[in-house]
Amino acid sequence: MVKKIKIAPSILSVDFGKLNQEIAEVEKYSDIVHVDVMDGHFVPNITIGAPVVKWIKTKLFIDVHLMIEHPEKFVKDFVAAGADRIIVHAEACKNLKSVLNVIKKSGVECGVSIKPKTSVSEVASVLSLVDEVLVMTVEPGFGGQKFMPKMVHKISALRKMGFKKDITVDGGINDETGAICVKAGANVLVAGNYIFGAKDRVGMIKKLRAVS
Repeated sequence: MVKKIKIAPSILSVDFGKLNQEIAEVEKYSDIVHVDVMDGHFVPNITIGAPVVKWIKTKLFIDVHLMIEHPEKFVKDFVAAGADRIIVHAEACKNLKSVLNVIKKSGVECGVSIKPKTSVSEVASVLSLVDEVLVMTVEPGFGGQKFMPKMVHKISALRKMGFKKDITVDGGINDETGAICVKAGANVLVAGNYIFGAKDRVGMIKKLRAVS
């Protein structure tokens, strides 16, 4: 089982006028840059697309979380823009295995995400294909929401199912909720407001790192 805790600051909470400056401030202390892409259809918000991802300057691993309909249509664009891993929602894919294979064939890692109302049984058949399962601990669409404790059981369920790769939690993550998730078996902590909304951003990352 993966044990190393990875910290993934979400750029959803940055000042996009200073995107790379904000990423650089936390880069040394982080493992992943988490990019939330929303289309206003799958979720009730619109964020950014591949042209913005292209301008991200970092040595960190870039996770692109596609909260969009028909994600297979945009895989090539995000790979070309520099994504190292593309995560799609099980609920957004008519044929999830097919979409994941499109991502794998593009030369990057793939992941699957599930919304709060989606059971882990919905992704059981693709666990052997993916490098990551992202468990949403809030309803996707907006940052700054309150953590949903009832989602934690999904983490332990995935580990009991034998999944040994990355389990990511996203939504309302701080040092307290992060500790709960890590205890259940999560190893990647996505945090937006908790990090970028703080005066001492590095201090917040160190607090997250300490939950392990």
